[in-house]
Amino acid sequence: MKIGDKVRFIYESGGGVVTGFRGKDIVLVEDKDGFEIPMQVRECVVVDTNEYNFVKKSVSVKDEAPAPKPKAVQPAKAAADEEEDFDPVVTYRPAERPEGERLNVVLAFLPMDEKSLSNSRFEAYIINDSNYCLYFTYLSAQGRSWSVRGNGLLEPNSKMFIEEFGREELNDIEHVCVQLLPFKDKKPFALKPAMNIERRIDTVKFYKLHLFRVNPFFDEGALIYDLIVDDKPVKEIFTDAEEVKVAILGKKDAETPAKPAGKQRLTKGTDILEVDLHIEELLETTAGMNSFDILNHQLDVVRKTIDENIRYKGKKIVFIHGKGEGVLRNAIMQELRRKYPRCLSQDASFQKYGFGATMVIIK
Repeated sequence: MKIGDKVRFIYESGGGVVTGFRGKDIVLVEDKDGFEIPMQVRECVVVDTNEYNFVKKSVSVKDEAPAPKPKAVQPAKAAADEEEDFDPVVTYRPAERPEGERLNVVLAFLPMDEKSLSNSRFEAYIINDSNYCLYFTYLSAQGRSWSVRGNGLLEPNSKMFIEEFGREELNDIEHVCVQLLPFKDKKPFALKPAMNIERRIDTVKFYKLHLFRVNPFFDEGALIYDLIVDDKPVKEIFTDAEEVKVAILGKKDAETPAKPAGKQRLTKGTDILEVDLHIEELLETTAGMNSFDILNHQLDVVRKTIDENIRYKGKKIVFIHGKGEGVLRNAIMQELRRKYPRCLSQDASFQKYGFGATMVIIK
């Protein structure tokens, strides 16, 4: 407990700001009406520490305060008594609250200049609203990798400044993660698991002043993102763009009705199997499909046809792909080299197919 901390009384209503101490057991608390009330230290609990409520300001030479006058030399006993009464080292911790046995952790963002939000920089804080100590690591995602932006030990019922950043860095914090390890120091406690909590930060909110709202942790408005609420980590669903694309394409292939017949046929008098790869011969409709989807479906037909006939040595399959720009033909040739290197390929009969077909011979 330090001068400047906000406290509330445990056994009676009221509270205020610490203005001084009398010995080790009595704290002087100034209430909202300006009256200084002496109270037992054990009957007060700190609700807001002065440590992180400072105003950041650059100090020029002319603004610097004059050097303090040297103090008169005091007797050793008097100096010791003064040091005992005003020990700057914090040895008292707030009394534990029953509701503090459940973890509640918050990530908060504050503008440094509310009056000029468009030019303001921002501060990030992590808040521990529980009776537990927390080792934490604050990270941001960069594609599939992560970068550490801050870490430390967060005391019970406290908040900690993590970093300052500008608008040019907003894209870097769109996807963040906080890793937490809760414990209690020098006392028994209920074991709680280590946690990884990922949050999506809506950077558009940093441009709207009304979204920096009143909150119990700061005198100023702040953007608040819950990380843990009553021991339960906040869960958001994060999916990879490629995984979504594969899932959508798979669903389309499952839902798109294929023509039951007509896409494969044996040429009369020969053992040559013809497969027409024109998309209108393979599907009833291509609604919702782009050129990439269509090409993948045509290659799926090629792979399926070869796999079904791979055991028939000497089998000839003609894939009719049309002349076009040669995209499908080149894709078929790459697929043959990659997956079916033992199969032979050549242009099909020019007289019958022109430049629009490729023959594959199973070996």
